[in-house]
Amino acid sequence: MFLNRLTIKEARGKLDSGEISSLELTKDCLARIKEIDGDIKACLSVCEDDALFEAKKADERLQKGERGDLLGIPYIAKDNILTKGVVTTASSRVLENYIAPFDATIVARLKKAGAVLLAKSNLDEFAHGASTENSAFGPTHNPWDLQRVPGGSSGGSGASVSADMCIFALGTDTGGSIRCPASFCGVTGHKPTYGRSSRFGLVSMTSSTDVPGPITKTAEDSAMVLRVIEGVDEKDATTIDSFEDKYLDINRNDLTGIKIGLPKEYWSEGIDAGVLEQLEKAKKVFSEKGAEFKEVSLAHAKYCVPVYYIITPSEVSSNLARFDGIRYGFSKKEVKSLADVYLKNRGESFGPEAKRRIMLGTYTLSAGYFDAYYLQAQKVRSIIKQEMDDVLSQVDCLLTPTSPHTAFKIGDQSSDPIKMYLEDIFVSGASLAGLPAVSIPCGFSDNLPVGMQLIGGKLKDNRILEIANIFQKNTDFHKQKPKI
Repeated sequence: MFLNRLTIKEARGKLDSGEISSLELTKDCLARIKEIDGDIKACLSVCEDDALFEAKKADERLQKGERGDLLGIPYIAKDNILTKGVVTTASSRVLENYIAPFDATIVARLKKAGAVLLAKSNLDEFAHGASTENSAFGPTHNPWDLQRVPGGSSGGSGASVSADMCIFALGTDTGGSIRCPASFCGVTGHKPTYGRSSRFGLVSMTSSTDVPGPITKTAEDSAMVLRVIEGVDEKDATTIDSFEDKYLDINRNDLTGIKIGLPKEYWSEGIDAGVLEQLEKAKKVFSEKGAEFKEVSLAHAKYCVPVYYIITPSEVSSNLARFDGIRYGFSKKEVKSLADVYLKNRGESFGPEAKRRIMLGTYTLSAGYFDAYYLQAQKVRSIIKQEMDDVLSQVDCLLTPTSPHTAFKIGDQSSDPIKMYLEDIFVSGASLAGLPAVSIPCGFSDNLPVGMQLIGGKLKDNRILEIANIFQKNTDFHKQKPKI
């Protein structure tokens, strides 16, 4: 029946009317995983028996007349999000056999809502990367071209949605890790406002910018997932109340009165011609629907990547200190001393990128360098945040490329860490400022998807999703599928 191709909204209507069952929907998704994941390698583990059981429970709830946005909807979760009773590896040998004793808050909320967990998806180890090549279990392949990366670090989630292996997926975004895969895979990726969705139960990377969020087939679907996973969580002190943000108006198809900012620093040299061409066409769509453009300046945007790559390794160094092989995870038995325990457990289980970030972060936080690097980066971060807040008080959102180019070939950048870090050039600013951002497909260049980013003010998630939804109502880029 190809039910796996449905959006959440489409599946919701068919489930509520009794036209299909959650069990049928789940079986189609599982069949799709079996059919193509040998080529894409998006999933690290598949929860087939549990998924079928949860689908049957969802059908029972539906038969009793219960309704809900995600009741009976199958999804895939990034494998750095804890799922009770299911292996959670963060794509690292450190946690190769780790089975979580509890669910992350967002997973618990999805479970309560009746969503059906299908599988756990591949990522860059501990979410360190922009290509999903850093996984200890091998790279994920882009469904549009199996020789290319799907983006990272939520590459498995992005690829699984693009290839219709699920109805939606969960990712995490620290400096672009939802938006980059969305751009490369031709799907919708939403990074919520920092604190809008709980971090409790995430394998921490950079605690001050980590945000879990949805990867979906449409902006409307992202709003439906956000409604379920958002909210204050007593287990995460950084969560915030978002009651002031009105939900997406699905009936709106006009942008009259909407001001869209174009940061001149983001529309400069370095963007591929094919990407720029599609973005210019997207601007015309917005204009035709009544939007007004305003050129704005983010003078400190050039510091976003350097600041991000001082703060992130510092927090990575601190967060990964807990993985010593003593309490859980990878553990060498042939050791002679406590020093040997640390050297062998951490030396043999962490991958190259994790080690690189640990060393950079440890250096940055060390005596004599803390003030010069980490403290200075935090000061510049405050300026970046204030500048973005000021600009967004004048416009409804900012429009930028998500990436300066389309998906690159596997292996093309893996030998050049600096080049890989520059993948975050357009996405790290919103993360440092804690602002919501969404990447949506806006065209194709050489038959590869091009992503467009909308950045909103704090807690204006539904505003940018509404603007994205209007764009998708008037284009069909999000409906086009890879031929796999």
